[in-house]
Amino acid sequence: MIPLGTLALLAAGGALIGFLLSVLGAGGSILLLPLLVSGAALPTKEAVPLSLLVVILLALANLGPYLRRGQFAPGPALVLGMPALAGSWIGGSWVKAGFVPEPVQLGVFAAAALVASWLLVRKPAQTPATANNWLLGLEGILVGLLTGIAGVGGGFAIVPALVLLAGLPMQLASGTSLLLIAVNALVALVAQGTWPASGLPLMAPLLCGGAIGAVVGQRLAPHLADRQLRQGFAALLIGSAWLTGSEAINRHHSASTAQMHGQIDHPRR
Repeated sequence: MIPLGTLALLAAGGALIGFLLSVLGAGGSILLLPLLVSGAALPTKEAVPLSLLVVILLALANLGPYLRRGQFAPGPALVLGMPALAGSWIGGSWVKAGFVPEPVQLGVFAAAALVASWLLVRKPAQTPATANNWLLGLEGILVGLLTGIAGVGGGFAIVPALVLLAGLPMQLASGTSLLLIAVNALVALVAQGTWPASGLPLMAPLLCGGAIGAVVGQRLAPHLADRQLRQGFAALLIGSAWLTGSEAINRHHSASTAQMHGQIDHPRR
């Protein structure tokens, strides 16, 4: 039985994520991992695949209107997307093989959240006359690795990359990003080979809250200042990075303590 307080926290977090996705076009899913790890007290091994599954559903749910308006760029999607898929598979395979310890997963997420906060508040550069395919491909690999290891969609990095490196307008970049996020997360989920069966009951409050937040965001978006929204979200990301980084340190300390006790209890002969 899931505690009522946890259900309420997940619903509120889902609403915030849905709201941010609707008004910013990306970035809300990066709040999922700390919500599941710190809010629902899930082990990272269970939280990451569940986060990936929720990311897939949220991205697909927001993709429809963009596709109907034709706001999708196949060329940049392939240049960034193919390396991203490779990175997702590699990152997910590393997690499956046990090459990435839980504290490292949380530490990678914390670093990504700090980078995302910087990307949100930095002054936008002028878009290039031609796409920089090499940098776009490199960005794809890094985003894919992040998705496979930390369970985030990577939209906070994909959208700026498509705008700054491929010269796409914001709406076109957002629509392209949502499809890349969904496919990227699916590949990472398959690579990890873990179905979050025990965490599936937690999806209902997340998705219900996300739907409500998306509706509210769509109504309020025309009346909200983009700069203030991004600054507020950046502050929230810094808080998430601090929370997740602290959790990484605590779990690393717990693992080290358990290992040390095991060595004491079973001394070498």
